[in-house]
Amino acid sequence: QAQLRESGGGLVQPGGSLRLSCAASGFVFSAFPMTWYRQFPGQGREMVAGVTSGGGTTTYADSVKGRFTISRDNANNTLYLQMNQLKVDDTAVYYCVACQRISNSNCLFPSWGQGTQVTVSS
Repeated sequence: QAQLRESGGGLVQPGGSLRLSCAASGFVFSAFPMTWYRQFPGQGREMVAGVTSGGGTTTYADSVKGRFTISRDNANNTLYLQMNQLKVDDTAVYYCVACQRISNSNCLFPSWGQGTQVTVSS
């Protein structure tokens, strides 16, 4: 059973940076594409970024392109999201999600972490 544990969330001022981490266990991490989703208060979840199993290809939501970077360390079963130039509008709960595959920016047959809160505020 896949287990995903996010860390690194918190409170940051606009323009600041945070790095989220996701420790994976219970499955062959290197075999699956991984994504970060976020959920705004009272709204559905959206995919923020995705990375292929080998880490060679990444994809981003238009709202975060040029500011966020997804990466993975398959040797240590860890997924990362480096978030720079944070905006108030980035405030959300961020989830680490393992996918059977990614199709049209959708994570198919997802396994979710518990989420970590990111708050951008002055």
